Amino acid sequence: MAQSDPDDLNVQGIPEPDGHHDPIETEYDIGQDNIEGSVGRFDFDIHNPVFAISGLSVVAFVAYALLAPGQAAEFFGWLRPALTSSFDWFFMLSANVFVLFCLALIVLPVGKVRLGGAEATPDYSYAGWFAMLFAAGMGIGLMFFGVLEPAYYFGTPWGDAPLGAIRPFDENGALIAGNVEEARRMALAATSYHWALHPWAIYAVVALALALFTYNKGLPLSIRSAFYPLLGERVWGWWGHVIDILAVFATLFGLATSLGLGAQQANAGLEHVYGIENSTTVQVILIIGITAIALVSVLRGLDGGVKVLSEINMVLAVLLLLFVLFAAGAATILTEFGRGLVAYAQEIVPLSNPFGREDDGYREGWTAFYWAWWISWSPFVGMFIARVSRGRTVREFLTCVLIIPSLVCVLWMAVFGGAAINDMVADPDGSAVMANVIESYSPELSLFAMLESLPLAAITSTLAIVLVIVFFVTSSDSGSLVIDTITAGGKIDAPVPQRIFWCTFEGLVAIALLIGGGLASLQAMVISTGLPFTLVLLALCLCIYLGLRSEHGVLKAAAPAE
Repeated sequence: MAQSDPDDLNVQGIPEPDGHHDPIETEYDIGQDNIEGSVGRFDFDIHNPVFAISGLSVVAFVAYALLAPGQAAEFFGWLRPALTSSFDWFFMLSANVFVLFCLALIVLPVGKVRLGGAEATPDYSYAGWFAMLFAAGMGIGLMFFGVLEPAYYFGTPWGDAPLGAIRPFDENGALIAGNVEEARRMALAATSYHWALHPWAIYAVVALALALFTYNKGLPLSIRSAFYPLLGERVWGWWGHVIDILAVFATLFGLATSLGLGAQQANAGLEHVYGIENSTTVQVILIIGITAIALVSVLRGLDGGVKVLSEINMVLAVLLLLFVLFAAGAATILTEFGRGLVAYAQEIVPLSNPFGREDDGYREGWTAFYWAWWISWSPFVGMFIARVSRGRTVREFLTCVLIIPSLVCVLWMAVFGGAAINDMVADPDGSAVMANVIESYSPELSLFAMLESLPLAAITSTLAIVLVIVFFVTSSDSGSLVIDTITAGGKIDAPVPQRIFWCTFEGLVAIALLIGGGLASLQAMVISTGLPFTLVLLALCLCIYLGLRSEHGVLKAAAPAE
Protein backbone atom coordinates (compact mmCIF):
# COMPACT_ATOMS: atom_id res chain seq x y z
CA MET A 1 0.00 0.00 0.00
CA ALA A 2 2.42 2.63 -1.23
CA GLN A 3 0.08 5.58 -1.36
CA SER A 4 -1.19 5.60 2.20
CA ASP A 5 2.27 5.15 3.69
CA PRO A 6 2.71 8.08 6.12
CA ASP A 7 6.36 8.60 5.21
CA ASP A 8 5.47 8.81 1.53
CA LEU A 9 2.75 11.35 2.26
CA ASN A 10 5.12 13.55 4.21
CA VAL A 11 7.73 13.45 1.45
CA GLN A 12 5.15 14.85 -0.96
CA GLY A 13 4.10 17.61 1.41
CA ILE A 14 0.81 15.96 2.44
CA PRO A 15 0.35 15.49 6.21
CA GLU A 16 -0.32 11.96 7.41
CA PRO A 17 -3.78 11.20 8.83
CA ASP A 18 -4.20 11.49 12.60
CA GLY A 19 -6.35 8.87 14.29
CA HIS A 20 -8.84 6.49 12.71
CA HIS A 21 -9.35 6.69 8.95
CA ASP A 22 -10.06 4.38 6.04
CA PRO A 23 -7.19 4.58 3.53
CA ILE A 24 -7.53 3.35 -0.04
CA GLU A 25 -5.21 0.48 -0.96
CA THR A 26 -3.48 1.28 -4.25
CA GLU A 27 -0.15 0.56 -5.85
CA TYR A 28 0.00 4.09 -7.25
CA ASP A 29 2.66 6.42 -5.86
CA ILE A 30 2.26 10.19 -5.95
CA GLY A 31 4.16 11.44 -8.95
CA GLN A 32 5.06 8.03 -10.34
CA ASP A 33 4.14 9.19 -13.89
CA ASN A 34 5.98 12.48 -13.46
CA ILE A 35 8.92 13.62 -15.53
CA GLU A 36 11.64 15.21 -13.40
CA GLY A 37 14.65 17.16 -14.54
CA SER A 38 16.04 20.64 -14.94
CA VAL A 39 16.56 23.28 -17.59
CA GLY A 40 19.59 25.29 -16.60
CA ARG A 41 19.07 26.38 -13.02
CA PHE A 42 15.33 25.60 -13.06
CA ASP A 43 13.97 22.26 -11.88
CA PHE A 44 10.71 20.74 -13.07
CA ASP A 45 8.52 17.89 -11.85
CA ILE A 46 5.53 17.56 -14.19
CA HIS A 47 2.81 14.97 -14.69
CA ASN A 48 2.85 13.22 -18.03
CA PRO A 49 0.67 13.80 -20.08
CA VAL A 50 -1.50 16.27 -18.11
CA PHE A 51 1.06 19.07 -18.05
CA ALA A 52 2.03 18.65 -21.70
CA ILE A 53 -1.53 18.67 -23.07
CA SER A 54 -2.70 21.48 -20.78
CA GLY A 55 0.36 23.64 -21.34
CA LEU A 56 0.49 23.26 -25.12
CA SER A 57 -3.26 23.86 -25.44
CA VAL A 58 -3.03 27.06 -23.42
CA VAL A 59 -0.06 28.30 -25.45
CA ALA A 60 -1.95 27.55 -28.69
CA PHE A 61 -5.06 29.36 -27.42
CA VAL A 62 -3.10 32.48 -26.47
CA ALA A 63 -1.37 32.48 -29.86
CA TYR A 64 -4.70 32.17 -31.72
CA ALA A 65 -6.43 34.97 -29.78
CA LEU A 66 -3.46 37.32 -30.19
CA LEU A 67 -2.75 36.57 -33.88
CA ALA A 68 -6.39 36.60 -35.02
CA PRO A 69 -8.24 38.89 -32.58
CA GLY A 70 -11.04 39.78 -35.02
CA GLN A 71 -11.87 36.18 -35.78
CA ALA A 72 -11.61 35.28 -32.08
CA ALA A 73 -13.95 38.13 -31.10
CA GLU A 74 -16.54 37.02 -33.66
CA PHE A 75 -16.37 33.40 -32.49
CA PHE A 76 -16.60 34.27 -28.78
CA GLY A 77 -19.46 36.67 -29.48
CA TRP A 78 -21.44 33.80 -31.01
CA LEU A 79 -20.42 31.18 -28.44
CA ARG A 80 -21.66 32.82 -25.26
CA PRO A 81 -25.37 33.30 -26.11
CA ALA A 82 -25.45 29.96 -27.93
CA LEU A 83 -24.39 28.10 -24.80
CA THR A 84 -26.44 30.03 -22.24
CA SER A 85 -29.67 29.80 -24.25
CA SER A 86 -29.26 26.06 -24.82
CA PHE A 87 -27.95 24.87 -21.46
CA ASP A 88 -29.34 27.31 -18.87
CA TRP A 89 -31.69 24.57 -17.56
CA PHE A 90 -28.78 22.15 -17.11
CA PHE A 91 -26.65 24.62 -15.16
CA MET A 92 -29.58 25.57 -12.93
CA LEU A 93 -30.70 22.02 -12.14
CA SER A 94 -27.11 20.96 -11.43
CA ALA A 95 -26.57 23.86 -9.03
CA ASN A 96 -29.74 22.86 -7.17
CA VAL A 97 -28.35 19.34 -6.77
CA PHE A 98 -25.14 20.67 -5.21
CA VAL A 99 -27.04 22.76 -2.64
CA LEU A 100 -29.31 19.90 -1.59
CA PHE A 101 -26.36 17.50 -1.41
CA CYS A 102 -24.36 19.77 0.92
CA LEU A 103 -27.32 20.47 3.18
CA ALA A 104 -27.97 16.73 3.42
CA LEU A 105 -24.37 16.00 4.46
CA ILE A 106 -24.61 18.57 7.25
CA VAL A 107 -27.44 16.70 8.95
CA LEU A 108 -26.50 13.10 8.07
CA PRO A 109 -24.30 11.04 10.44
CA VAL A 110 -21.39 11.17 7.96
CA GLY A 111 -21.06 14.84 8.93
CA LYS A 112 -19.09 13.65 11.99
CA VAL A 113 -16.15 12.55 9.83
CA ARG A 114 -13.06 14.70 10.40
CA LEU A 115 -10.88 15.69 7.45
CA GLY A 116 -7.39 14.36 8.12
CA GLY A 117 -8.37 11.59 10.52
CA ALA A 118 -10.34 11.35 13.74
CA GLU A 119 -7.71 13.19 15.79
CA ALA A 120 -6.61 15.82 13.25
CA THR A 121 -6.52 19.46 14.37
CA PRO A 122 -7.07 22.57 12.18
CA ASP A 123 -3.99 24.12 10.59
CA TYR A 124 -5.39 27.66 10.64
CA SER A 125 -7.51 29.76 12.97
CA TYR A 126 -11.01 30.77 11.93
CA ALA A 127 -9.80 34.30 11.16
CA GLY A 128 -7.01 33.16 8.86
CA TRP A 129 -9.22 30.50 7.29
CA PHE A 130 -12.05 32.91 6.47
CA ALA A 131 -9.64 35.53 5.13
CA MET A 132 -8.08 33.13 2.63
CA LEU A 133 -11.46 31.69 1.71
CA PHE A 134 -13.01 35.06 0.83
CA ALA A 135 -9.97 36.50 -0.93
CA ALA A 136 -9.63 33.49 -3.19
CA GLY A 137 -13.31 32.66 -3.59
CA MET A 138 -15.25 35.86 -4.21
CA GLY A 139 -12.94 38.85 -4.01
CA ILE A 140 -12.94 40.43 -7.45
CA GLY A 141 -16.53 39.35 -8.07
CA LEU A 142 -17.84 41.16 -5.00
CA MET A 143 -16.02 44.32 -6.00
CA PHE A 144 -17.23 44.21 -9.60
CA PHE A 145 -20.85 43.15 -9.05
CA GLY A 146 -21.58 44.51 -5.54
CA VAL A 147 -23.15 47.68 -6.91
CA LEU A 148 -23.82 46.63 -10.48
CA GLU A 149 -26.12 43.69 -9.91
CA PRO A 150 -28.63 45.04 -7.35
CA ALA A 151 -28.80 48.39 -9.16
CA TYR A 152 -29.31 46.72 -12.54
CA TYR A 153 -32.09 44.41 -11.32
CA PHE A 154 -33.73 47.33 -9.54
CA GLY A 155 -33.97 49.60 -12.57
CA THR A 156 -33.35 47.53 -15.70
CA PRO A 157 -35.27 48.96 -18.67
CA TRP A 158 -34.49 46.03 -20.99
CA GLY A 159 -37.26 43.63 -20.05
CA ASP A 160 -35.08 41.04 -18.30
CA ALA A 161 -35.96 41.81 -14.68
CA PRO A 162 -35.84 38.73 -12.39
CA LEU A 163 -39.14 36.82 -12.53
CA GLY A 164 -40.63 39.78 -14.42
CA ALA A 165 -40.43 42.13 -11.42
CA ILE A 166 -42.04 45.54 -11.76
CA ARG A 167 -39.93 48.61 -12.60
CA PRO A 168 -39.69 51.66 -10.33
CA PHE A 169 -39.19 54.04 -13.29
CA ASP A 170 -41.48 54.90 -16.20
CA GLU A 171 -40.37 55.18 -19.84
CA ASN A 172 -39.11 58.71 -19.25
CA GLY A 173 -37.05 57.75 -16.21
CA ALA A 174 -39.43 59.30 -13.68
CA LEU A 175 -39.72 57.54 -10.32
CA ILE A 176 -42.86 55.49 -9.59
CA ALA A 177 -42.87 55.68 -5.80
CA GLY A 178 -45.37 52.84 -5.33
CA ASN A 179 -43.12 50.36 -7.11
CA VAL A 180 -39.89 51.13 -5.24
CA GLU A 181 -40.16 48.68 -2.33
CA GLU A 182 -41.16 45.67 -4.43
CA ALA A 183 -38.44 46.41 -6.99
CA ARG A 184 -35.88 46.76 -4.18
CA ARG A 185 -37.04 43.52 -2.57
CA MET A 186 -36.71 41.53 -5.79
CA ALA A 187 -33.36 43.14 -6.65
CA LEU A 188 -31.85 42.01 -3.34
CA ALA A 189 -33.42 38.54 -3.58
CA ALA A 190 -32.19 38.00 -7.14
CA THR A 191 -28.69 39.18 -6.26
CA SER A 192 -28.53 37.02 -3.12
CA TYR A 193 -29.54 34.02 -5.21
CA HIS A 194 -26.34 34.38 -7.24
CA TRP A 195 -24.00 34.91 -4.29
CA ALA A 196 -25.30 32.82 -1.41
CA LEU A 197 -25.95 29.08 -1.12
CA HIS A 198 -25.55 27.96 -4.73
CA PRO A 199 -22.00 29.14 -5.50
CA TRP A 200 -20.65 28.12 -2.12
CA ALA A 201 -22.22 24.68 -2.48
CA ILE A 202 -20.37 24.29 -5.79
CA TYR A 203 -17.09 25.22 -4.12
CA ALA A 204 -17.80 23.01 -1.12
CA VAL A 205 -18.37 19.89 -3.24
CA VAL A 206 -14.94 20.13 -4.87
CA ALA A 207 -13.16 21.17 -1.67
CA LEU A 208 -14.70 18.35 0.34
CA ALA A 209 -13.83 15.76 -2.30
CA LEU A 210 -10.20 16.86 -2.48
CA ALA A 211 -9.75 17.09 1.30
CA LEU A 212 -11.42 13.73 1.97
CA PHE A 213 -9.55 11.67 -0.61
CA THR A 214 -6.21 13.31 0.12
CA TYR A 215 -6.14 13.72 3.89
CA ASN A 216 -8.17 10.63 4.82
CA LYS A 217 -7.70 8.24 1.91
CA GLY A 218 -4.04 9.00 1.21
CA LEU A 219 -4.41 9.78 -2.51
CA PRO A 220 -2.79 12.62 -4.49
CA LEU A 221 -4.26 16.12 -4.14
CA SER A 222 -5.89 16.03 -7.57
CA ILE A 223 -9.45 15.98 -8.90
CA ARG A 224 -9.02 12.49 -10.31
CA SER A 225 -8.34 11.00 -6.87
CA ALA A 226 -11.94 11.56 -5.80
CA PHE A 227 -13.15 9.25 -8.58
CA TYR A 228 -11.40 6.18 -7.18
CA PRO A 229 -14.66 4.74 -5.76
CA LEU A 230 -16.12 4.69 -9.29
CA LEU A 231 -13.06 4.03 -11.50
CA GLY A 232 -10.70 2.13 -9.25
CA GLU A 233 -7.15 1.86 -10.61
CA ARG A 234 -8.34 3.20 -13.98
CA VAL A 235 -8.35 6.63 -12.37
CA TRP A 236 -4.56 6.77 -12.84
CA GLY A 237 -4.92 6.25 -16.61
CA TRP A 238 -6.62 8.24 -19.35
CA TRP A 239 -9.90 8.58 -17.45
CA GLY A 240 -7.98 10.49 -14.80
CA HIS A 241 -5.94 12.43 -17.34
CA VAL A 242 -9.12 13.74 -18.97
CA ILE A 243 -10.61 14.74 -15.60
CA ASP A 244 -7.49 16.65 -14.57
CA ILE A 245 -7.11 18.35 -17.96
CA LEU A 246 -10.73 19.52 -17.80
CA ALA A 247 -10.02 20.84 -14.30
CA VAL A 248 -7.00 22.78 -15.56
CA PHE A 249 -8.95 24.35 -18.43
CA ALA A 250 -11.91 25.23 -16.21
CA THR A 251 -9.65 26.77 -13.58
CA LEU A 252 -7.57 28.71 -16.07
CA PHE A 253 -10.47 30.28 -17.96
CA GLY A 254 -12.56 30.86 -14.85
CA LEU A 255 -9.62 32.67 -13.31
CA ALA A 256 -8.89 34.59 -16.53
CA THR A 257 -12.47 35.88 -16.49
CA SER A 258 -12.00 37.27 -12.99
CA LEU A 259 -8.63 38.78 -13.86
CA GLY A 260 -10.13 40.42 -16.94
CA LEU A 261 -13.00 41.88 -14.93
CA GLY A 262 -10.54 43.09 -12.29
CA ALA A 263 -8.37 44.81 -14.90
CA GLN A 264 -11.40 46.52 -16.44
CA GLN A 265 -12.63 47.75 -13.07
CA ALA A 266 -9.20 48.91 -11.91
CA ASN A 267 -8.74 50.80 -15.18
CA ALA A 268 -12.19 52.40 -14.86
CA GLY A 269 -11.35 53.50 -11.32
CA LEU A 270 -8.02 54.96 -12.38
CA GLU A 271 -9.76 56.95 -15.11
CA HIS A 272 -12.54 58.04 -12.75
CA VAL A 273 -10.16 59.22 -10.03
CA TYR A 274 -6.93 60.09 -11.81
CA GLY A 275 -7.93 60.58 -15.44
CA ILE A 276 -5.87 57.64 -16.77
CA GLU A 277 -7.23 56.48 -20.13
CA ASN A 278 -9.69 53.59 -20.03
CA SER A 279 -8.53 51.32 -22.84
CA THR A 280 -7.54 47.76 -23.63
CA THR A 281 -3.91 48.88 -23.75
CA VAL A 282 -4.01 50.18 -20.20
CA GLN A 283 -5.81 47.02 -19.05
CA VAL A 284 -3.09 44.86 -20.64
CA ILE A 285 -0.43 46.92 -18.85
CA LEU A 286 -2.34 46.47 -15.59
CA ILE A 287 -2.51 42.69 -16.05
CA ILE A 288 1.22 42.53 -16.79
CA GLY A 289 2.09 44.65 -13.77
CA ILE A 290 -0.19 42.85 -11.36
CA THR A 291 0.92 39.45 -12.63
CA ALA A 292 4.48 40.51 -11.86
CA ILE A 293 3.41 41.31 -8.29
CA ALA A 294 1.70 37.92 -8.10
CA LEU A 295 4.96 36.26 -9.09
CA VAL A 296 6.58 37.80 -6.00
CA SER A 297 3.77 36.35 -3.89
CA VAL A 298 4.34 32.96 -5.57
CA LEU A 299 7.99 33.03 -4.51
CA ARG A 300 6.99 33.78 -0.90
CA GLY A 301 4.78 30.69 -0.68
CA LEU A 302 1.33 30.05 0.80
CA ASP A 303 1.86 31.39 4.30
CA GLY A 304 4.19 34.25 3.36
CA GLY A 305 2.28 35.25 0.23
CA VAL A 306 -1.41 34.42 -0.12
CA LYS A 307 -2.17 34.25 3.60
CA VAL A 308 -0.61 37.65 4.37
CA LEU A 309 -2.19 39.38 1.37
CA SER A 310 -5.57 37.79 2.12
CA GLU A 311 -5.58 39.04 5.70
CA ILE A 312 -4.56 42.55 4.57
CA ASN A 313 -7.30 42.53 1.97
CA MET A 314 -9.87 41.32 4.46
CA VAL A 315 -9.09 44.27 6.74
CA LEU A 316 -9.33 46.75 3.84
CA ALA A 317 -12.57 45.19 2.60
CA VAL A 318 -14.15 45.39 6.06
CA LEU A 319 -13.10 49.05 6.37
CA LEU A 320 -14.68 49.89 3.02
CA LEU A 321 -17.82 47.93 3.93
CA LEU A 322 -18.19 49.76 7.25
CA PHE A 323 -17.60 53.14 5.63
CA VAL A 324 -20.30 52.60 3.01
CA LEU A 325 -22.64 51.16 5.63
CA PHE A 326 -22.47 54.19 7.93
CA ALA A 327 -22.06 56.84 5.25
CA ALA A 328 -25.13 55.61 3.38
CA GLY A 329 -27.27 55.15 6.51
CA ALA A 330 -26.62 52.08 8.64
CA ALA A 331 -30.14 51.73 10.05
CA THR A 332 -31.79 51.79 6.63
CA ILE A 333 -29.31 49.46 4.98
CA LEU A 334 -29.30 46.91 7.82
CA THR A 335 -33.08 46.88 7.65
CA GLU A 336 -32.78 46.17 3.92
CA PHE A 337 -30.28 43.41 4.68
CA GLY A 338 -32.88 41.69 6.86
CA ARG A 339 -35.57 42.19 4.25
CA GLY A 340 -33.20 40.90 1.59
CA LEU A 341 -32.64 37.68 3.51
CA VAL A 342 -36.39 37.19 3.89
CA ALA A 343 -36.93 37.94 0.20
CA TYR A 344 -34.16 35.49 -0.73
CA ALA A 345 -35.79 32.75 1.34
CA GLN A 346 -39.16 33.49 -0.28
CA GLU A 347 -37.88 33.61 -3.86
CA ILE A 348 -35.14 30.97 -3.89
CA VAL A 349 -37.45 28.23 -5.17
CA PRO A 350 -38.97 30.18 -8.10
CA LEU A 351 -35.54 31.62 -8.95
CA SER A 352 -34.09 28.10 -8.97
CA ASN A 353 -36.75 26.76 -11.34
CA PRO A 354 -35.51 26.90 -14.96
CA PHE A 355 -38.84 26.08 -16.61
CA GLY A 356 -41.92 28.11 -17.55
CA ARG A 357 -40.25 31.50 -17.15
CA GLU A 358 -40.08 34.53 -19.44
CA ASP A 359 -37.16 36.42 -17.86
CA ASP A 360 -34.66 35.10 -20.43
CA GLY A 361 -32.26 38.00 -19.91
CA TYR A 362 -31.90 37.23 -16.21
CA ARG A 363 -31.96 33.43 -16.46
CA GLU A 364 -29.63 33.09 -19.46
CA GLY A 365 -27.61 36.30 -19.31
CA TRP A 366 -26.93 36.23 -15.58
CA THR A 367 -27.77 32.95 -13.83
CA ALA A 368 -26.42 30.54 -16.46
CA PHE A 369 -23.22 32.59 -16.76
CA TYR A 370 -22.78 32.73 -12.99
CA TRP A 371 -23.25 29.01 -12.47
CA ALA A 372 -20.80 28.24 -15.28
CA TRP A 373 -18.33 30.71 -13.75
CA TRP A 374 -18.62 29.25 -10.26
CA ILE A 375 -18.25 25.74 -11.67
CA SER A 376 -15.15 26.79 -13.65
CA TRP A 377 -13.73 28.36 -10.50
CA SER A 378 -14.51 25.31 -8.38
CA PRO A 379 -11.25 23.38 -8.94
CA PHE A 380 -9.31 26.54 -8.09
CA VAL A 381 -11.30 27.61 -5.04
CA GLY A 382 -12.08 24.02 -4.00
CA MET A 383 -8.46 22.91 -3.99
CA PHE A 384 -7.38 26.06 -2.21
CA ILE A 385 -10.07 25.59 0.46
CA ALA A 386 -9.08 21.94 0.80
CA ARG A 387 -5.44 22.94 1.36
CA VAL A 388 -6.38 25.12 4.34
CA SER A 389 -9.26 23.05 5.83
CA ARG A 390 -7.57 19.98 7.24
CA GLY A 391 -8.75 19.17 10.76
CA ARG A 392 -12.38 20.32 10.35
CA THR A 393 -15.29 17.92 10.61
CA VAL A 394 -17.44 17.61 7.50
CA ARG A 395 -20.33 19.25 9.36
CA GLU A 396 -18.16 22.15 10.53
CA PHE A 397 -16.55 22.45 7.12
CA LEU A 398 -19.82 22.62 5.20
CA THR A 399 -21.49 24.94 7.69
CA CYS A 400 -18.61 27.40 7.51
CA VAL A 401 -17.98 27.17 3.78
CA LEU A 402 -21.66 27.13 2.80
CA ILE A 403 -23.73 29.16 5.24
CA ILE A 404 -21.47 31.74 6.89
CA PRO A 405 -19.95 33.08 3.64
CA SER A 406 -23.44 33.24 2.14
CA LEU A 407 -24.53 35.59 4.91
CA VAL A 408 -21.47 37.78 4.42
CA CYS A 409 -22.02 37.94 0.65
CA VAL A 410 -25.66 38.92 1.14
CA LEU A 411 -24.57 41.59 3.64
CA TRP A 412 -22.01 42.94 1.15
CA MET A 413 -24.60 43.14 -1.62
CA ALA A 414 -27.16 44.73 0.70
CA VAL A 415 -24.70 47.42 1.79
CA PHE A 416 -23.22 48.32 -1.59
CA GLY A 417 -26.36 47.60 -3.59
CA GLY A 418 -28.56 49.30 -0.98
CA ALA A 419 -26.43 52.45 -1.10
CA ALA A 420 -26.67 52.44 -4.92
CA ILE A 421 -30.44 51.95 -4.93
CA ASN A 422 -30.88 54.73 -2.35
CA ASP A 423 -28.87 57.04 -4.59
CA MET A 424 -31.05 56.19 -7.61
CA VAL A 425 -34.27 56.73 -5.66
CA ALA A 426 -33.16 60.00 -4.05
CA ASP A 427 -32.18 61.70 -7.32
CA PRO A 428 -32.85 59.70 -10.52
CA ASP A 429 -31.77 62.53 -12.80
CA GLY A 430 -28.53 63.33 -10.99
CA SER A 431 -27.55 59.83 -9.88
CA ALA A 432 -24.20 58.64 -11.23
CA VAL A 433 -25.34 55.06 -10.59
CA MET A 434 -28.42 55.64 -12.73
CA ALA A 435 -26.25 57.12 -15.49
CA ASN A 436 -23.63 54.37 -15.52
CA VAL A 437 -25.74 51.28 -14.80
CA ILE A 438 -29.18 51.94 -16.29
CA GLU A 439 -28.72 54.63 -18.93
CA SER A 440 -25.32 53.80 -20.44
CA TYR A 441 -24.53 50.43 -18.80
CA SER A 442 -20.86 50.82 -17.93
CA PRO A 443 -20.53 47.94 -15.44
CA GLU A 444 -16.88 48.58 -14.56
CA LEU A 445 -17.81 52.08 -13.34
CA SER A 446 -20.75 51.09 -11.14
CA LEU A 447 -18.80 50.88 -7.85
CA PHE A 448 -17.08 54.23 -8.36
CA ALA A 449 -20.38 55.85 -9.38
CA MET A 450 -21.88 54.76 -6.06
CA LEU A 451 -18.87 55.95 -4.04
CA GLU A 452 -19.18 59.33 -5.79
CA SER A 453 -22.45 59.91 -3.92
CA LEU A 454 -20.71 59.49 -0.52
CA PRO A 455 -18.14 61.62 1.31
CA LEU A 456 -14.39 61.15 0.70
CA ALA A 457 -15.05 59.70 -2.76
CA ALA A 458 -11.46 60.09 -3.98
CA ILE A 459 -10.07 58.24 -0.93
CA THR A 460 -12.63 55.42 -1.00
CA SER A 461 -12.29 55.00 -4.76
CA THR A 462 -8.52 54.69 -4.38
CA LEU A 463 -9.04 52.12 -1.62
CA ALA A 464 -11.40 50.22 -3.94
CA ILE A 465 -8.75 50.18 -6.68
CA VAL A 466 -6.19 48.82 -4.20
CA LEU A 467 -8.65 46.13 -3.11
CA VAL A 468 -9.26 45.03 -6.69
CA ILE A 469 -5.52 44.84 -7.35
CA VAL A 470 -4.75 42.81 -4.23
CA PHE A 471 -7.68 40.50 -4.91
CA PHE A 472 -6.19 40.14 -8.37
CA VAL A 473 -2.80 39.17 -6.90
CA THR A 474 -4.21 36.63 -4.43
CA SER A 475 -6.39 35.03 -7.11
CA SER A 476 -3.50 34.75 -9.55
CA ASP A 477 -1.15 33.33 -6.92
CA SER A 478 -3.72 30.87 -5.59
CA GLY A 479 -4.73 29.85 -9.11
CA SER A 480 -1.16 29.09 -10.13
CA LEU A 481 -0.77 26.98 -6.96
CA VAL A 482 -3.86 24.93 -7.82
CA ILE A 483 -3.08 24.40 -11.51
CA ASP A 484 0.51 23.49 -10.67
CA THR A 485 -0.67 20.91 -8.14
CA ILE A 486 -2.96 19.30 -10.73
CA THR A 487 -0.30 19.27 -13.46
CA ALA A 488 2.32 17.94 -11.02
CA GLY A 489 0.34 14.78 -10.37
CA GLY A 490 -1.02 15.89 -7.01
CA LYS A 491 2.27 17.05 -5.49
CA ILE A 492 1.93 20.20 -3.41
CA ASP A 493 5.66 20.90 -3.17
CA ALA A 494 6.54 20.90 -6.88
CA PRO A 495 9.34 23.25 -8.06
CA VAL A 496 8.45 26.94 -7.93
CA PRO A 497 9.28 27.61 -11.63
CA GLN A 498 6.21 25.59 -12.59
CA ARG A 499 3.96 27.93 -10.59
CA ILE A 500 5.71 30.84 -12.25
CA PHE A 501 4.85 29.34 -15.64
CA TRP A 502 1.15 29.02 -14.80
CA CYS A 503 0.99 32.42 -13.09
CA THR A 504 2.45 34.00 -16.23
CA PHE A 505 0.07 32.22 -18.58
CA GLU A 506 -2.96 33.09 -16.45
CA GLY A 507 -2.14 36.70 -17.19
CA LEU A 508 -1.54 35.97 -20.88
CA VAL A 509 -4.89 34.18 -21.23
CA ALA A 510 -6.67 37.16 -19.65
CA ILE A 511 -4.84 39.49 -22.04
CA ALA A 512 -5.67 37.30 -25.03
CA LEU A 513 -9.36 37.21 -24.11
CA LEU A 514 -9.51 40.99 -23.59
CA ILE A 515 -7.90 41.62 -26.98
CA GLY A 516 -10.01 38.95 -28.66
CA GLY A 517 -13.44 40.25 -27.74
CA GLY A 518 -13.37 41.78 -24.27
CA LEU A 519 -16.04 40.86 -21.75
CA ALA A 520 -17.97 38.66 -24.21
CA SER A 521 -14.94 36.47 -24.86
CA LEU A 522 -14.21 36.15 -21.13
CA GLN A 523 -17.77 34.98 -20.47
CA ALA A 524 -17.84 32.68 -23.52
CA MET A 525 -14.76 30.72 -22.48
CA VAL A 526 -15.83 30.35 -18.88
CA ILE A 527 -19.19 28.92 -19.98
CA SER A 528 -17.64 26.56 -22.53
CA THR A 529 -15.24 25.10 -19.94
CA GLY A 530 -17.85 25.08 -17.17
CA LEU A 531 -20.29 22.98 -19.19
CA PRO A 532 -18.32 19.70 -19.37
CA PHE A 533 -16.97 20.18 -15.87
CA THR A 534 -20.52 20.27 -14.50
CA LEU A 535 -20.79 16.58 -15.38
CA VAL A 536 -17.60 15.94 -13.42
CA LEU A 537 -19.04 17.67 -10.35
CA LEU A 538 -22.30 15.72 -10.49
CA ALA A 539 -20.37 12.44 -10.46
CA LEU A 540 -18.19 13.84 -7.69
CA CYS A 541 -21.19 13.98 -5.34
CA LEU A 542 -21.61 10.21 -5.53
CA CYS A 543 -17.90 9.67 -4.93
CA ILE A 544 -17.96 11.93 -1.86
CA TYR A 545 -20.85 10.04 -0.31
CA LEU A 546 -19.17 6.67 -0.90
CA GLY A 547 -15.94 7.97 0.64
CA LEU A 548 -17.66 9.46 3.67
CA ARG A 549 -19.69 6.33 4.26
CA SER A 550 -16.54 4.21 4.50
CA GLU A 551 -14.89 6.75 6.84
CA HIS A 552 -17.95 6.85 9.07
CA GLY A 553 -17.97 3.05 9.17
CA VAL A 554 -14.43 3.05 10.57
CA LEU A 555 -15.42 5.59 13.24
CA LYS A 556 -18.41 3.51 14.29
CA ALA A 557 -16.31 0.35 14.48
CA ALA A 558 -13.65 2.08 16.61
CA ALA A 559 -16.09 3.78 18.99
CA PRO A 560 -16.78 0.84 21.38
CA ALA A 561 -13.05 0.20 21.90
CA GLU A 562 -12.53 3.75 23.03
